[in-house]
Amino acid sequence: MNAPLRKVVFPVAGLGTRFLPASKVVAKEMLPVLDKPLIQYAVDEAVDAGADTLVFITSRYKHSIADYFDTAYELEQKLERSGKKELLAAVRNVVPKHVRCVYVTQSEALGLGHAVLCAKPVVGDEPFGVILPDDLIWNRNVGALRQMAQFAPSRDAGVIAVEEVPHDETHKYGIVDAEKTDGRAARVRHVVEKPKPEVAPSNLAIVGRYVLPGKIFELLEKTTPGAGGEIQLTDAIAALLRDGDVYAYRFDGTRFDCGGKAGLVRATLHFAMRDPALADIARAAVAEAAQPN
Repeated sequence: MNAPLRKVVFPVAGLGTRFLPASKVVAKEMLPVLDKPLIQYAVDEAVDAGADTLVFITSRYKHSIADYFDTAYELEQKLERSGKKELLAAVRNVVPKHVRCVYVTQSEALGLGHAVLCAKPVVGDEPFGVILPDDLIWNRNVGALRQMAQFAPSRDAGVIAVEEVPHDETHKYGIVDAEKTDGRAARVRHVVEKPKPEVAPSNLAIVGRYVLPGKIFELLEKTTPGAGGEIQLTDAIAALLRDGDVYAYRFDGTRFDCGGKAGLVRATLHFAMRDPALADIARAAVAEAAQPN
């Protein structure tokens, strides 16, 4: 895995049922945090990590993501005629010109592992990144995926992002058993998908960032579907451990779980508080909302 990270996969075919009824017509990845949709934060992080090919694993019903990254000729012409140069630049620069977007349809929702496997024809056998846009990770300097991409070649290994979660929430995550370390990275000994708290090997949870070797596709093809007929990426990572090293990486940054309403609210408040034009308004609004009726 000594090659640079050029391709990043975004599994975005999910229905987003926790945001119904809004997600009936708006892809959950298009829900805004201030003036940018979740998918834009994820794409910015991928480009920051060096990616020049973005692979979106989508469904036949979700057109808004492709529309967002496509050229909006009429809108651009109107902004140009109006002299609104800053807005025009924002619309045109959702992805840099050297970056291409590729869309692959996942015919059935058969799990995260299956979604990643759908990217095989585009990725081939080179190392690649995976970003789950639900997990918005903010960092003042180096993005989480770039941190992982810079670490991976030094160990010639797969890298998965992890953070500690409450013990009673291990059943919501893939959980790793890793060697003890004082640093950010630790060699993984074992991974298990959504264990009950009483049997979880730790409270170190896998969150939505991965740097994986192309070999993972071969392992995913051999992975037996589990509950609900889904192919779990965690199972393929467990198989990868038998042939080489995988590291758990404690990234530098703040994660917002925007797969649910609470995380989306927290992320919105976070970015509002960091915007000089909105910080006072956000504080006042929170204080007002906290007052008893």
